[in-house]
Amino acid sequence: MTRVTAPAGVGERIAAPLPHDAGGDVANAPWRDFLELTKPRLNTLVLITTAVGYAVGWGPRPIDSVGILLHTLGGTALCAGAGSVLNQWFERDTDRLMRRTARRPLADRRLDPASALAFGAILAVGGVAQLAWLAGRPLAALIAFATLITYALVYTPMKRLTSTSTLVGAVPGALPPLIGWAAATGSIDSRGWTLFLIMFVWQLPHFLAIAWYYRDEYALAGIPVLPVTDGSGARTGASLLSWSVVLVPTSLLPGVLGMVGPVYLLAAILLGAGQLYFAAAAAVQASRVAARRMFFYTITYLPILLCVMVIDAVVLPRWLST
Repeated sequence: MTRVTAPAGVGERIAAPLPHDAGGDVANAPWRDFLELTKPRLNTLVLITTAVGYAVGWGPRPIDSVGILLHTLGGTALCAGAGSVLNQWFERDTDRLMRRTARRPLADRRLDPASALAFGAILAVGGVAQLAWLAGRPLAALIAFATLITYALVYTPMKRLTSTSTLVGAVPGALPPLIGWAAATGSIDSRGWTLFLIMFVWQLPHFLAIAWYYRDEYALAGIPVLPVTDGSGARTGASLLSWSVVLVPTSLLPGVLGMVGPVYLLAAILLGAGQLYFAAAAAVQASRVAARRMFFYTITYLPILLCVMVIDAVVLPRWLST
């Protein structure tokens, strides 16, 4: 396992006493801090991919119950929020060392860790219960629980030990479409796993671009992501490009399985070409600027791909059948 030693002096920052004006009292803690713990902006992607899995699972058929969809999204949101809370609870000391995370409620000591932990546990129980009983989808609840455990209890501790944690972290990030698929169909088959694979592979170049851009901060926090352990950037660039190459055929699997038509396939090919262009540029230039461009392309790539998938798998068949 690879370990990164943080620079001298950071231990004192971690052990520094709680400021007198820090929000350790739950009664005085603003609700915005608890909401921020759930990472609502980041977890919007979780809900979008869950909804995509649900929609593609239903296909052109009319939805039997809007209530099932709402409970599925609600339960997933609670579980995703719980994972974010527990992640920040575990990483509150290392978050304090990075500029982009130092203002999080626990890192900034605005909230008491024990209160945050209790809040995360309540969200987790509520989310699983909503999926299992209110939505009546025990398989979806099981997948959501597995997502939470993998993210908070497996991936989060691994981040301090090895760069291969990125592969593990991509698993919970790829499971939300399966939650939606299981909620819609009551089962999981090759078509549902295809959605998982697209999300899994997409995350790897996406995260490598982020880690490359923030490599100095990750190094300061002692987190051995690949760009930190790869001084020249050659291995990072090769990995980023390799996963982008894998993403192209992976994105075409829905067409192979008959889930979508030519509209999606054309969009996937064009988007894949753009992915390869920016990945190759990042690999050759090995710079923060190129990594930033790669990051912004990946966050453009995914919503367009998923939107076209839903249109081609759900909207167009329903429209053409009327």
